[in-house]
Amino acid sequence: MNKKIAITTGDFNGIGPEIIVKALNKLMPPADSIVIIGSKDFLSGLKQDYKIVEIPYDKSACKPGYECKESGEFSYQCLKKACEMTKNGEVQAIVTAPVSKNALHLAGHNFSGQTEIIEKELANPEKKEKAEMLFVSKDLRVLLLTRHLPLKDVKITKNLLIEKVERIHGVLTKNFGIKRPKIALCSLNPHAGENGILGKEEIEEFYPAIEILRAKGIDITNPKPADTLFAKAAKHYLKNEKQPYDVYCACYHDQGLIPVKVLAMDKTVNMTAGLSIIRTSPAHGTAYDIAGQNIADESSMICAIEQVI
Repeated sequence: MNKKIAITTGDFNGIGPEIIVKALNKLMPPADSIVIIGSKDFLSGLKQDYKIVEIPYDKSACKPGYECKESGEFSYQCLKKACEMTKNGEVQAIVTAPVSKNALHLAGHNFSGQTEIIEKELANPEKKEKAEMLFVSKDLRVLLLTRHLPLKDVKITKNLLIEKVERIHGVLTKNFGIKRPKIALCSLNPHAGENGILGKEEIEEFYPAIEILRAKGIDITNPKPADTLFAKAAKHYLKNEKQPYDVYCACYHDQGLIPVKVLAMDKTVNMTAGLSIIRTSPAHGTAYDIAGQNIADESSMICAIEQVI
């Protein structure tokens, strides 16, 4: 069976439809390998005759740059259809165009992002599957230990560390073919807590977890100051040298995403890992400010599609 990829249109008032058309016209994957979920109304200019699964929408709400519940509902239904097709064995990977979290909420879908929707729809509880948010650009990989949380709610515990690191270790061996992954762990506190002066999480939670992980044969560093860790990663990336670690585990959203986006905003893929199916997405959002102007850069969408082809 040939691998088939579902591509969701995302928010119709954002740049999703535009970057899908541009990316597919550059990559030109076989027509029978792609199914687009959305509406042909937003996808004019495609050079190949891809199958399009039509999702109903309110035409009166189609205004580029306009954030509304109608586009949020459309985004949600596109993604839900992709998950349904996955369950039925019709597609083997999902690529998602950007959505607006606020538009989703306006439509009554109170998820913090597409990752959480996919986890709800596709995670197998019997296998204890959970979705992980992994950002990838070449061999620079950054795992978020926590995702879309207010900073005041970020709490890194021993059990969370063990669970997340074991899961990403499995992803690296299974999906990336790395026999013995080297894992770098960012500290939560500045300067890794300075022996408890700047915070005790490293002493009370991180080191006990590391001891257990190492006993299981996992190669993981002590908690390292994130600024220094990513400064060294950047030097290797910019010189096109191999990264010293196979993944960097960041404690919270901005700790991991600021260095990744500074280095490779247009070449980074947001990957949902840890489930039986891989989902990828561009690392940027809906870009309402430039929607409808045909000036959006499709590079990250190209990378997202290439990652699953």
